[in-house]
Amino acid sequence: MYYIVYSLLYLISLLPLRVLYILSDILYLIGYRLLGYRRKVVLNNLEIAFPEKSLAERKKIAGKFYHNFIDSFIETLKMVSASDAYIQKRVSGNWEVLSELYKTGRSCQIHLGHTFNWEWANLAGSKVMPYTFLGVYMPIKNQVLDRLFRKLRAKSGSVLLPATNMRNAMLPWRNRQYCIGLVADQSPSGPEKCLWLNFFGKPTGFVPGPETGARAGNIPVVFANIEKPKRGYYKVVLTLAEEEPASLEKGEITVRYARQLEQAIRNQPDMWLWSHRRWKVKYDPKFSDHWVDK
Repeated sequence: MYYIVYSLLYLISLLPLRVLYILSDILYLIGYRLLGYRRKVVLNNLEIAFPEKSLAERKKIAGKFYHNFIDSFIETLKMVSASDAYIQKRVSGNWEVLSELYKTGRSCQIHLGHTFNWEWANLAGSKVMPYTFLGVYMPIKNQVLDRLFRKLRAKSGSVLLPATNMRNAMLPWRNRQYCIGLVADQSPSGPEKCLWLNFFGKPTGFVPGPETGARAGNIPVVFANIEKPKRGYYKVVLTLAEEEPASLEKGEITVRYARQLEQAIRNQPDMWLWSHRRWKVKYDPKFSDHWVDK
């Protein structure tokens, strides 16, 4: 079944991107205008984040978000046949931030959010950075899709680590230089363990893993943001957030990350993944020991 699916997707991916974007526009009309896929979730999230905006303004952001969301799906499909040169032409970045860190002999972490198109950014960055890039992924239950995504994400040399078994997956890298990418804006599964702070003015739980690992190993942290100058082109902006995480208090890295992410979303609100329920976990005063926002 895998080879049948892969062959079919490969043939589709050979179409020029301008043709695939026509398909994207059709899927947009069906998914958003006709079926309203997760539209209620998207609009509710936008109301939480931008209460000062009118309903019409939030609907406009939602419409642009769905265009970006479906474009990213089509662009991921294009990855099946796209060459490294093709991706490099369409994704730029200030990769020298990583080159300078690499010269110090230290590993590093990249903290990023669900901003489009993180799949293309992974391919572009892993190909040009001097580090071996470790990409953390959540295994997909469907074995065909899981195998397909692992193949696509590793095609430029990334080493994939399952999020469900991170402790063991990291063992071979304890004494080796690496750069690990961590999508740090997921909704936490254990609210009593996560770090709590204000995000868009609302108490929000953040997963503690990225910061915990950085502080424990004193691993430099780089924040990444993805901008979209125009359709089909992306710019990765890297910022050295902290070279000595072990010197910081608990929560400081996460608060900095949240502030950077919020500002990036405000700058291009249609670029973030509004269809996930970011605020589904509610704050409880019993979590006060994990409140890190000062």
